[in-house]
Amino acid sequence: MYNHQLDTFITVADCGSFSKAAEALYITPTAVIKQINSLERDLDLKLFERSFRGLALTKAGHSLYNDAKYIIQYSKDSVVRARNAMQESGNVIRIGTSLMTPCQYLIELWPKIEKICPDIKFQLVPFENTPENAREILANLGQNIDVVLGIFDNVMLNLRKCAALELSKEPICVALSVNHRLASKRRLSYKDLYGETLMLMNRNWSGYVDALRDDIWKNHPQIQIKDFSFYDINVFNQCEGGNYLLMAVKRWDHVHPLLKIMPVTWDYAVPYGILHNPNPSDNVKNFLNTVQQALKS
Repeated sequence: MYNHQLDTFITVADCGSFSKAAEALYITPTAVIKQINSLERDLDLKLFERSFRGLALTKAGHSLYNDAKYIIQYSKDSVVRARNAMQESGNVIRIGTSLMTPCQYLIELWPKIEKICPDIKFQLVPFENTPENAREILANLGQNIDVVLGIFDNVMLNLRKCAALELSKEPICVALSVNHRLASKRRLSYKDLYGETLMLMNRNWSGYVDALRDDIWKNHPQIQIKDFSFYDINVFNQCEGGNYLLMAVKRWDHVHPLLKIMPVTWDYAVPYGILHNPNPSDNVKNFLNTVQQALKS
């Protein structure tokens, strides 16, 4: 599905030398060099600057390095999705799941769903949380993945070209390190956050988050805001490592073992639900209707 010399390229870039990469890959340095030379020749790119001090990525190398991991993971996920497609029947709902879009809510609701409609089956399709995957999957729901669970608003739905069935309103909480000075509290107030840095998604990602941002800027300038562009594990690591606070919801409780998600006394919440294609198949329509019935039972 992809050029496996990319694996060698990533290892060389991470190790900083051919010999260390050879040890990590359990092959000879000569074999590593041959693979890198072949990759550079095939791509017509110079990926490394070679000197007596070692190896350094060129600008082209940096660009390829940033994309290579996504290419590899996407190729692996494509094979998983293809295998799933071979096994699916008309009543199978393919649920996309990732670190930030856990499907536990549906798993817990499934006994009620199955009782109402015994023929419905589900299949979990894992994917890596990257900006590229988010755009690709949400814009093409119904092809390889039917539904994904997550927080949303109309801005996000329009941007990602999908629709949603709202399941709940999730209070906006904050995640913080288990070693943070506020971790012993049961609930936080605005004043507890004074002097702290709160990580929020960039403006225009969600109107609900923007309302909170504006409230803080206007009424609580003692809270510093730090912007970021995408929720992934690196953001949670940054929160824990930098001793920051991070906007979160309780459904992300198990994303990072060293973070605790705590409620705040403000009145801000964000919709949470099932994201699906704006023109769902009959199978997905039936599933969504069944979920609505299960919620009422």
